[in-house]
Amino acid sequence: MSAHSQKPERHRQGMATRRAVLGDAHVERAEARKTPFDEPFQDLITEAAWGHVWSRPNWTKRERSMVTLALLAALGHYDEVAMHVRATANTGASPDDIREAMLHVAIYAGVPAANHAIKVVKQTLDEMGASAAEQEG
Repeated sequence: MSAHSQKPERHRQGMATRRAVLGDAHVERAEARKTPFDEPFQDLITEAAWGHVWSRPNWTKRERSMVTLALLAALGHYDEVAMHVRATANTGASPDDIREAMLHVAIYAGVPAANHAIKVVKQTLDEMGASAAEQEG
């Protein structure tokens, strides 16, 4: 019996949702970097964040994406902002949706948080556009 098949159902659901949102390539890179030290943490976020919260049917992935971006920006977690901007290619949140989330951040969490997050968002969207153009050309 493989280690993966011994994982609880919440973990399997979490991994499926994580792949749907972040993409197989991102998850494969994260899994390849996992060590015995951070494996319990990786299991926790896979089961709790992805298997429980992101897998709930109450909101669409687009809605969760916008809320997640706003929260990450408000808290100043800019690496995670970039990761979740890239995930919008899979969640359906548009650049207009992201802009609206950042406007909420400015009002409810402060202009400096939104200002820096907008810089990260713009850079990430530019990188995504360049990557998409390279794939087309």
